[in-house]
Amino acid sequence: MNQLARLRWQCRRGTKELDLLLQRYLETDYLAADDEEKALFAELLELEDDELFGVLMGDSEVEAGELKLLVEKMRAFAAAGV
Repeated sequence: MNQLARLRWQCRRGTKELDLLLQRYLETDYLAADDEEKALFAELLELEDDELFGVLMGDSEVEAGELKLLVEKMRAFAAAGV
């Protein structure tokens, strides 16, 4: 399974909100991202579903600086309705 297909599979989390947000990011911003942001996205996908949902929906925060920037980018992406 290639990298993109594996990530697409990992983006399927079973909740509509997470699935849509993660898959939209993967199909748009991820493809244009640099290697560092791609690695951060893979790290983000390692979070448990409930933790990931809380982080992306703004109910909780992540500590890591660069990861926090990616989360903020994804939240803005979701708020813009892209």
